[in-house]
Amino acid sequence: MNDQSSPASEAIPRGNAAGFVNYFRNDFISGFLVFLIALPLCLGISLASGFPAIAGVFTAIIGAIVTTFLSNSEMTIKGPAAGLIVIVAGCVTEFSSVTAATTSGDAASFAYRAALAVGVAAAVLQIFFGIFKGGGLGDFFPLPAVHGMLAAIGVIIIAKQIPVALGVEGAKGEPLEMIREIPHYFREMNPEVAAIGAVGIAVMFIWPWLQKHFRKLKAIPSPLVILFTTVPMGMFFQLTKPHTYQFIGFKYELSEKYLIAMPDHMFGMFELITTPNFSALAYPFAWKWVGMFFVIGSLESLLSAKAVDLLDPYKRKTNMNRDLVAVGTANLCAAMVGGLPMISEIVRSRANIDSGAKTRFADFWHGILLLTCVALLPTYLHLIPKAALAAMLIYTGTRLAHPNEFRHMLHIGKDVLTIFVITLIAVLATDLLIGIAIGITVKIAIHLVRGVPFTSLWKPFLDVQQISDKTVLITASKSAIFSNWIQFRRRLVAFGIEQKMNIDLDLSDIVLIDHTVMQKLKELQLEFLECGLQLNLLGLDSLNALSSHPDATRLRRKISPA
Repeated sequence: MNDQSSPASEAIPRGNAAGFVNYFRNDFISGFLVFLIALPLCLGISLASGFPAIAGVFTAIIGAIVTTFLSNSEMTIKGPAAGLIVIVAGCVTEFSSVTAATTSGDAASFAYRAALAVGVAAAVLQIFFGIFKGGGLGDFFPLPAVHGMLAAIGVIIIAKQIPVALGVEGAKGEPLEMIREIPHYFREMNPEVAAIGAVGIAVMFIWPWLQKHFRKLKAIPSPLVILFTTVPMGMFFQLTKPHTYQFIGFKYELSEKYLIAMPDHMFGMFELITTPNFSALAYPFAWKWVGMFFVIGSLESLLSAKAVDLLDPYKRKTNMNRDLVAVGTANLCAAMVGGLPMISEIVRSRANIDSGAKTRFADFWHGILLLTCVALLPTYLHLIPKAALAAMLIYTGTRLAHPNEFRHMLHIGKDVLTIFVITLIAVLATDLLIGIAIGITVKIAIHLVRGVPFTSLWKPFLDVQQISDKTVLITASKSAIFSNWIQFRRRLVAFGIEQKMNIDLDLSDIVLIDHTVMQKLKELQLEFLECGLQLNLLGLDSLNALSSHPDATRLRRKISPA
């Protein structure tokens, strides 16, 4: 479905009224293909988060419609993401335990509505953060710590979804505890449910390989293949009817509890709209979750939007502050009716680009198709086994925590791998915010030990000289590291892009440039080129790289790359 024409040979598509008409075919086809991918993922992410299955669909529909008209991000698909499962599930679990211990009401219902209230509060923070131009938040966090956090999320998703894929009921606990229990889950598995989960996992891993070798299969997304294989298996095993069966001398039970719960009639989804319980915000711990929803959700969304901009064949740039306002507004609307928090989702966005989308109306059409499907065909969606959705999430988890991530970090440098592993372990042992805070703290400590002056941790030291009508020389000293990058970048943009000047950036007098800044300087060079300008990096040859990777940390003094 990809449009093979050269982007350079045509006008840049825009998500305006003209774009809606001119690129309707491209956007609708791409929206349809993304819809096929998004539907099962929305259901699975919602269940894994402790929300009703329909909640993820609410989120994708609202995100697609609201952000299409508020954001200028042309290629991103907004919706629930696996990276937020851990946060939302943790919030629901804590409210459930507190409510069960203090009241005689329905703990599960209260926890769900409490999490919605947390989502509303976090969405308001996102909106204000965007209004006051906080979209640079994604530039603060060091990349190794971010990747370590995402890898930890992947491990947690795998640990929590293995029992679901095996048909083990009631599996709960902290991440490390659930990892230790994995052998027990296999001993307690329900064989027929586990067969569905195994087929789903096999499809998720084998189908991409088949697509590489048989090009005609690329148009068929693996989640759709899973539905075509596991739904018939569920019907063959008669999951819709309560019954027992025997396998190698043991008796097992099957029923609809292994299928996703959906409305039993058309338009029943509207009866499942749920409103927040704002009394939950009176609990002090609720604000910890507000912070996590806000910080992690905003960070993931901003990083994803930036990544998608780099993939956009037309190199259109998202206004990150505007996008944050759009996502916050959509999150507010979604939480008010029972939806999950959303972000700019990288996997669906990549599929959107690969499917030939031209404008952000592809996101709009994927939302409209979700609305149509869930409103008109809920009884058919009820036939989807939970184990099949768990299989998709296990695959997603392995992508986040793939061994290649560890090899990539080691290739960049042992210092980068150290931060990555420490953050991963810290998140597994504590929670996301504490874990990434530990990773950041360790990284700062390493920088200080390597000679970075304390005064330059948060402030860049830049000397500016105009050397011609079109060129500015900026000499950097002390350090260029993740924690002072926001101000560092702002100065470069102010003297370069805003004043239409080329910049020669002399880094020879720097004590240390970390991996995060090395990578972001290259991204900024591309932004300069798109504006017809140059950002030249001088003096790198006088610095000592800690590995052969081009983005490795660099030091002024010679040390052994330990």
